[in-house]
Amino acid sequence: MAGASRGSQEPRGRRGSSSAASDLERYVSRGSNRAFVVVALFLAIAAIFFVRLLYLQVIIAPQYTAQAQESRTVGFVVEPRRGTIYDRNGHILAISVDATTIYANPSEITEPDATSRAIAEALGGKASDYVASLTTGGSPTFSFVKRKADVSAAERLRAMELPGIYFLPDTRREYPYGQTGGQVIGACSVEVDEAENREYYAGICGLEMYYNTILSGTPGYYEAEVGANGTPIPGGVHESKRAVEGQDIVISLDIEFQEDLERDLKNGLKAVDVKGGTAVVMDATTGEIYAAASSPFFNPANRTEVPEGSMQLKCATNLFEPGSIFKTVSATAILEKGTMTPDTKMLCPPYIEADGYTVSDAWERGQETMDLRTIIKKSSNVGISLSVEKNLGFEELYNAIHRYRLNTLTGVDYPGEQLGYLLDFDHWSRVTGYNVTFGQGISVNALQMLSFYGALINDGVAQTPHFLLRKPQTGEVPEWETYEIIENKKALEPMRSMLRSVVADEGGTGTNAAIEGYDLAGKTSTAEIYDEVNGGYRKNVYNIAFTGFIENSNCPFVCFCGADEVPADRNVTVMFHDIMWDVIERYNIVSE
Repeated sequence: MAGASRGSQEPRGRRGSSSAASDLERYVSRGSNRAFVVVALFLAIAAIFFVRLLYLQVIIAPQYTAQAQESRTVGFVVEPRRGTIYDRNGHILAISVDATTIYANPSEITEPDATSRAIAEALGGKASDYVASLTTGGSPTFSFVKRKADVSAAERLRAMELPGIYFLPDTRREYPYGQTGGQVIGACSVEVDEAENREYYAGICGLEMYYNTILSGTPGYYEAEVGANGTPIPGGVHESKRAVEGQDIVISLDIEFQEDLERDLKNGLKAVDVKGGTAVVMDATTGEIYAAASSPFFNPANRTEVPEGSMQLKCATNLFEPGSIFKTVSATAILEKGTMTPDTKMLCPPYIEADGYTVSDAWERGQETMDLRTIIKKSSNVGISLSVEKNLGFEELYNAIHRYRLNTLTGVDYPGEQLGYLLDFDHWSRVTGYNVTFGQGISVNALQMLSFYGALINDGVAQTPHFLLRKPQTGEVPEWETYEIIENKKALEPMRSMLRSVVADEGGTGTNAAIEGYDLAGKTSTAEIYDEVNGGYRKNVYNIAFTGFIENSNCPFVCFCGADEVPADRNVTVMFHDIMWDVIERYNIVSE
């Protein structure tokens, strides 16, 4: 039994050893699984962090960097200083003066209502005008409060030291002479380019518009990072393009004489009881316009009220049937052909008929024999019609009109010059020919007539009327075209002598233009006005004018003056007299 007992214990002992090993294996196996899970979990978490870090640092880091940079970046167009306009004597007519543009960083403004009230106190207006620019409805870091503000007003605001309010140097357009020369100089408006977040000056009329490109210059650009207080960070400028300032121009106006002319125009229109009219004085030897104005006048410095048509210079932009000042054209063409002299006589009946129409003079008379001088002096419609028909021919007159550039734009450097009406000769009837001889059935602008009259005292050469004299920064002096329009120089002195008779001789229609000691010469006109609504001509209303010069003197000036829609038989010879008297005094005109 004992042996049996020992025999039974040995295998039990072996079985126990195998079970322990098995248990150890099972324990180690369970521990390994746990460790693996822990390690795997750690690695997974690490991978997530790594991927996230990779995403943040590599994939979207540029986007976040750009957003952060954008939040502290200020960028805006830098406007150039607009060029100055000077008159011929160096007086400033239009200038860009120092101003201040005020902007806000809305993210720094904690009390927009109080800040807007303070701004209104310094700059004017209502607090509500400024609230929108102080809130973060738009850009959170940049918003314009007021552009081109007065420097002194901006300084009052700066002294308040309001958080989030900043200042930039700028310019503003000013017109020191106000209304004087306003239509010539023109004006600017502030244009808005929302895409570029830009406001800038652009010419809207006059020379500000015509020469806008050279006056404007080229804008620049500024972009920089700013700190918490809104000031640029050193080294934070990303982009800076310098603005190129606009060029100055010197124009032909004599602003002091311009003031005299506008006074004379105003008084002359009052004398004939109308409000609309034009006056212009040009140097016939150069084409330089010394003074020009239209009524109603225009004040670029104060545009709270702008009368209709006041922004245009009518001598260039408005057309009219010239009436009897055109008889000088017909007479010159006859003298050039040599078929008449001032003393050649013409039998003139009280009226002539053609195509069912009657042509007569402005005064009642019987049949009369008149020489060409008397026809011009008394302004006979019948006389000039028959003189052209019998001694020139209507086709020759038509050709002369083209040769004299009266159906061609003058080329004046002013916006909106209009070309008049002249029926093609193939469609002329006999009555058309009669009418054109005395300036009806044809339309021109005043500068065209002025250029023609200028050629009479400039050896038959017409100059291009113009304002620009030079560009001082570059030294550029533009050249203007000249045109020899009167080929037969023998016609010039007889024509001038007949125009002297209009003013100097008894019975002349322009005797009120005379100035003692000087030989004034010119031609009056009382022109009917075409009725654009009903056709035909309007009743009892006329455009009246006088165009002329001072003969036998050192005077190079030629003058046009006119009044619009005059209700009776009146003239503007007194206006011409007053303007030319100012010319004599200002420019020391001496009679030869």
